Amino acid sequence: MSTNQTSGEFNLPEGYALPENLYRELAAFIEGLPTKAGHLVTALHKAQSLFGYLPEEVQKFVAEHMDVSVVHVYGVVSFYTFFTQIPKGKHPISICMGTACFVVGADKIVESFRQQLGGVEVSEVTSDGQFSIDCLRCVGTCALAPVVMIGEKVYGKVTPDQVKDIIADFS
Repeated sequence: MSTNQTSGEFNLPEGYALPENLYRELAAFIEGLPTKAGHLVTALHKAQSLFGYLPEEVQKFVAEHMDVSVVHVYGVVSFYTFFTQIPKGKHPISICMGTACFVVGADKIVESFRQQLGGVEVSEVTSDGQFSIDCLRCVGTCALAPVVMIGEKVYGKVTPDQVKDIIADFS
């Protein structure tokens, strides 16, 4: 990565396809860290919040700016389940499939979301990029089973009939 110090330009090397302005913001964030040591997860959180996921090119960028190997970055990304290397929709839908949720019909909730979103599969993004569906092991709100999260918003005791209205909240 290079920044032309005289003109303030930010130049990405070839092979980077994602928006340059997001890389610029990420580079500024990393430069603003008090120290690079011990802040890799912080930098990765910022990168994922900017790009929505952590593809190989973003991991490479973070590695270069944090002065660590790409293998080290990949190890962290693949270890923590919060990080994703798969693109998510603007409104990521997470359906709890823990025991309490599954027992009261979480699988029917998944199917209802799939149908309402045009047949999109779990781990896929709708063609308009607005929604993605994922299943989680447990979100720790068993009293609200079955539980659906869209972004940070939590829906409890969800029924298949409510899915259309839940989606409408974000359309």
